[in-house]
Order: sequence, then structure tokens, then C-alpha cells
Amino acid sequence: MKKLAACLLLCVLALALALPGQAAMNKYSTVFMDTFDTVITLIGFADSQETFDGYASLVHGQYAYMHKLFDTYNSYESEGIVSIHTLNQKAAQAPVEVDPILFGLLTYCKNNHALSLNQVNVAMGSVLSIWHDYREAGLADPESAQLPPMEKLTEAAAHIDLNDLILDAENKTVFFADPLLKLDVGAVAKGYATEIVSQMLLGSGMPSFIISAGGNVRVGQPPMDGRPAWGVGIQDPDGAILGMSDIVETLFISDLSVVTSGDYQRYYVVDGDRYHHLIDPDTLMPGDFYRSVSIITRDSGFADLLSTAAFLMPYEESRAFIESLEGVDAIWLFSDGSKQMTEGAMAVAKSCGATNK
Repeated sequence: MKKLAACLLLCVLALALALPGQAAMNKYSTVFMDTFDTVITLIGFADSQETFDGYASLVHGQYAYMHKLFDTYNSYESEGIVSIHTLNQKAAQAPVEVDPILFGLLTYCKNNHALSLNQVNVAMGSVLSIWHDYREAGLADPESAQLPPMEKLTEAAAHIDLNDLILDAENKTVFFADPLLKLDVGAVAKGYATEIVSQMLLGSGMPSFIISAGGNVRVGQPPMDGRPAWGVGIQDPDGAILGMSDIVETLFISDLSVVTSGDYQRYYVVDGDRYHHLIDPDTLMPGDFYRSVSIITRDSGFADLLSTAAFLMPYEESRAFIESLEGVDAIWLFSDGSKQMTEGAMAVAKSCGATNK
């Protein structure tokens, strides 16, 4: 399913101070652990615990609903919800009407496929499901862990043409022209959902917030304690594997997203080598150019898509790709411990002199 990309740690001060001329705003936080297969943390400044809890309930409800819509592995038809799983079962038989949110996500992914240089293809479900099954089996029985046979992956890759995903905008229906096509929106779904939730908060009475959803971080207006920006830390990949919380960089940002794709969250080991979940559509194998790539831009869904695309390209191509996009910056972490950053990333990076004062 959705990639659980690099863990981003929040660097948030504990005290919340009232701003002059405004009602006292305090910092509150909560954690959701039952959606998108990750821990989602919400921190916001509100005038009371009751106010914060009200917005937190809305956020949780939206995440829970979108989790069901975007779920590849479970059906919610008994609740009247058409999920990705349901589409994979029924959309080759006849057009299936879906929720406008799910239709919007599929339209977004199809429209941005070329922009990602064809690296992010939500019609790769047949290939990704094979990797998922072998990874799950390998985690359950490490001594018997195996790689998927290339002939099996190649056979599945004959059914990943995004043109076979037929979207009817007027009727909000989805149809598969290829009966063996399968969808997997994991490369974009969590970021897309996070942006929907964030836009709700930005238009609400709690626009000062930070959401951390696994490798996806979205911040709203600056924290209402006098600081000009939120601090977001990018985790050391080796620390993540060892269960440590070391960070390799801190970024100071407001009204932006930071989304990281990395090789150290969803993986399994075969003959001493780790194989992660970010699969190159050309080789049908996990990408191996970096430990992680972090994208900095406003829209969290766009950042999610770009982090996967950039991760699967060689460095020179990846950097040229990112620098061709307006309002997008990136940080690349390599296996030897080195890193590269675009100029915009350097401008907000603590290691390059950025501060939060």
C-alpha cells in the first residue's frame, strides 16, 4: 500500500505564549494510530482544549474516511464505501461510481503521470501486489524470504498501462479497459489526504498547526508562540532502522509540506540485503540511488508524488527534474552519508545557517 517513507521528526517547543491583542492561544496535541497504517500527530494552537478537540475530531474523521477510500487491501462495501480494493475487484466488469474525493485522486494521479516522468504510476498495482506479498511472507518467515521471480513481475507489468484507466468526469465513474489492471495509490494517497485536511484547517479557526503523518509533514501558519516558523527534522535513515531518533537536518518552514521517501521503512531482507517498497517501473526492482529524498513544497499531495519520482531517478536527472519545477526544493541523502540540497532547501536548513528567531 502506501509507502511509509522516511520518518520526519517534529522539532516543536513546549511553551505556547499569547500574542498581543489576541485571545490567549495554547498549544495542544493528539495522536491518531488507526489510519493509513502510520502514526498521525496533530499539533495546533487554539483558545481551549475543547476547541482543539473539535478540530482534531474533524481531522481524524476525514483521515479515517479517506483511508477507507484509498485502501488497496480491504473492502468497505458494507458501509457503502467504494475503495480501491473494490475497484480492483469490479471496475473491469463495468464502470463503477466512486466518491468525488477518490475520483479526484485518480484524476490527479493520471494527469500528473507524465509530469513525474512516468515514475509514479497508480496502475502498477499488479506489480506492487506481488512485492507486497513476498515482503509480507519474508517478514513472517525471515529464514525463507525470497525475491519475486522476475518473470512473474514482467508478466504483471504487461498490465500497468495508465491509459487503460478510464475516468468519466461527468458521472464520476471508473472503468478498467484491461481486466488485469490493478490500482495502488500508495505513492500519493497519504499526501493527498493530508493536503485535504490541511486546507480545511487553514480555512478554520485553527490555521496554526502541524501534521506529521509518517513521512508526510504539513504545516500551516506559523506557531502562535512568537516563532516565525515550525521546525521539522529529517530523520537519519540508519537511526530509523536501529530504532533511534537522530536527525540529519532541521528545516524551518511555514505553510509548506515536507515529504520524504526512503528505503528504511517498508522493507524485508533476503540473503542479507534489504529490499524496500519503492519500485522502479522500468526495472521492476526497488530503486537504489539514495537512502531518502525529501521534497519541500506547499501541496502535500504534490510533494508525495514528487518524492517517489525523485527517489527513482539517478541524481543528475533527479536534481534537474526538481529544479525544473517552480516552488519545489529537495534534499537527497546518499548511502555514504553525504547529502545534496537545492538552494531553496539550503535557505531553510539549520545546517546552512537558517534559524527560527
